[in-house]
Amino acid sequence: MIIFQNNVFHASTKNTSYIIRVRDGQYIEQLYYGKKIRHTSDYEALYEKNGTGYGNSIVTPTDSRLTLDNICLEYSFSGTGDYRHIPLTLQMPDSCFSNQFVYDSYRIYQGTYEENDKTNMPFAKKSQDKEQEDVETLDIVLKDTVYPVYLHLIYTFFYECDVIVRLVKIENHCEDSIRIEKVMSMMLDLPEQEYYLHTFDGLWIRERHKNRKKLVSGIYVNDSTTGSSSNRHNPFIMLTKANCTQDTGDCFGFNLIYSGNHYEAVEVSEYGKIRIMSGLNPHQFAWTLDGNDVFYTPQAVLTYSDKGQNGLSHNMHVFVNQHIIPSNWQGKERPIVINNWEATYFDFTGDKLLEIAEEAKSLGIEMFVLDDGWFSNRNDDTSSLGDWTVNEKKIGGTLDGFVKKINNLGIKFGLWFEPEMICEISELYRQHPDWAVKVPGREAYLGRNQLVLDLTRQEVCEYIVDAVTSILKSAPVEYVKWDMNRHITDAYSAGLLKRQGEFYHRYILGLYQIMKEITEEFPDVLFESCSSGGNRFDLGMLFYMPQIWTSDNTDANQRIDIQEGTSFGYPLSAMAAHVSAVPNHQTLRNISIETRFHVACFGVLGYEIDITKLTEMEKIAVAQQISFYKQYRRLFQFGTFSRLKSEQNLVVWQVTSGDQKEAVILVYQRLAVSNPPGDIIKAVNLLPDEIYTVKSRKQYIIKGKEEVAGMSEEEEYQVFGDMLMHAGIKLVQQFSGTELLEQTRLMGDFGTRVYEIKKK
Repeated sequence: MIIFQNNVFHASTKNTSYIIRVRDGQYIEQLYYGKKIRHTSDYEALYEKNGTGYGNSIVTPTDSRLTLDNICLEYSFSGTGDYRHIPLTLQMPDSCFSNQFVYDSYRIYQGTYEENDKTNMPFAKKSQDKEQEDVETLDIVLKDTVYPVYLHLIYTFFYECDVIVRLVKIENHCEDSIRIEKVMSMMLDLPEQEYYLHTFDGLWIRERHKNRKKLVSGIYVNDSTTGSSSNRHNPFIMLTKANCTQDTGDCFGFNLIYSGNHYEAVEVSEYGKIRIMSGLNPHQFAWTLDGNDVFYTPQAVLTYSDKGQNGLSHNMHVFVNQHIIPSNWQGKERPIVINNWEATYFDFTGDKLLEIAEEAKSLGIEMFVLDDGWFSNRNDDTSSLGDWTVNEKKIGGTLDGFVKKINNLGIKFGLWFEPEMICEISELYRQHPDWAVKVPGREAYLGRNQLVLDLTRQEVCEYIVDAVTSILKSAPVEYVKWDMNRHITDAYSAGLLKRQGEFYHRYILGLYQIMKEITEEFPDVLFESCSSGGNRFDLGMLFYMPQIWTSDNTDANQRIDIQEGTSFGYPLSAMAAHVSAVPNHQTLRNISIETRFHVACFGVLGYEIDITKLTEMEKIAVAQQISFYKQYRRLFQFGTFSRLKSEQNLVVWQVTSGDQKEAVILVYQRLAVSNPPGDIIKAVNLLPDEIYTVKSRKQYIIKGKEEVAGMSEEEEYQVFGDMLMHAGIKLVQQFSGTELLEQTRLMGDFGTRVYEIKKK
């Protein structure tokens, strides 16, 4: 509910309040964002009180005591005396960068932002399942005091998941153009500085590792300049109070529904206030907004929880699953796939692929995915990207014929594409060298022997749509892995002439146009985004493709960190996670096939392994893994995920059903400890007065190719929910260096146990 009274907007979600004030009829002041408080007619207690001013500070023209440099604002402008980080750099028709936008009007209406479709970008939408869902939008209009230029601050409040979505719309009603050099989707000022900043950083095969920094005076920037949201710094960030834990304390989360260059900045002022901004990266950005034209920013996402980092993650997970994921995939269980990449790389035949698919079917796998190498003359990574014609000699006939052979085995079929790329050794490049992104007269930089196609050009977008559509119409393809394996360099488009500052954003707009057309043409195809793994793990991609290949690194020990970092802002349903071979292809580490499975099942399970080369005991283990995952698939993909422990040597996760009647707990130990202490597991999110059965999953202990094997110890308990949550269960003793008994818990290095919890 949004109420406007006495120049104050009070907006409420289920558990939060967001309060802003129109000050002096001009400035939009941020009064409060946090735990829900009651509406009142008097908010004076929240007003910033100004007495004599601050020394040499700049005061406003209407109030000699008011300096905009030390009040919490909703949006701030150049040339106004606010010397903090500014969210807007706008050059007016007179070439001046000073802007004086003041309050003009407002609108409140039910539902999401009415111009969502006009933005040509992904957006938060109403839930497919809730017709009467409480969603409300506030549009505050600001007007420049000199020129007919309007700024809309737009807020949509999603009541049930405690999420606010914000964006900015700029309207230019001048006859002349104006130039946008920086525009943030949101700005939030907080009155206190006692926070920690959490970012999710990394590189290829070590994405989204959580990093924590205490905020002191200064400016902290989290951004990407690669042309994608990047594996370096994810657009999701958090602010937490010092006493915030996984389950208690205040925290804020911020994200951006965008897949290109993003920018998040957190500034701590010398007055002890914090300013957070999120939006398009101003790096090489300059947008000419012609007269009577409009510009929309991507949507920014804000959420608050007083129930710790798990509480904040729960908000984000519900929001993504209900308001971002394509409507026809919301709550829809995802198939278990086998991908041939690490099994064969480029070296395969149709017969080899059919052999893998036949074995996969016998183990219970539901879909075979053919990865790179099926098209044109693609036998390594030096050629053929852009030439999307089937290599019939390699797969042993037409694609339609091959897919039907797969389907006749009783298994579905999926296909890999990398549509945004082009190789210099290709027919497409021979015909259209100008379609590649590169600067005329300069030598281009290559990545993986490929260049990027210029998606700012309409004819290139149409070519990609036609090429992909033609393949998908030619055979019963039910899954597409959409890859992008290099960053953008040499950013230039011949079609933009002197407006090259628009390149990066127009590239993403072109990408969204392509994905919109293709996914709408094939609504029943499951699209999985990939960009060298998790290089574009963002809400923009999830709007079109409901899951993302989380990382090219499938090593379970590394995936624990990658998947846990990802879980802070994204749900398990979005995380594709596979069991692969050992020694692992990214780390050369040997980890048991049971541990590999236990980590991968906390997400969308798949296998990326030559299963024809598994031992008989390994095949038995995999068949039982798949049966177990199918039993709990809805829980693993759509249950409530909680991080119970994140210690250096011990990680414990839990996923719980919505009715709190069942749960699964994962215990992961990195390294065995001599004479170890006892382990206790405590659950969360259960019904305190109900009795639960807690049972350890039986797993195989396989020692090398000799198949010397055994089964893990059995543990089973009957406990009330309150005991399980507050006292916990003391687990069977681990091996401590002496006697090895039948009930000894053999965890070892990189060991796991999974516990099934069911209400009686």
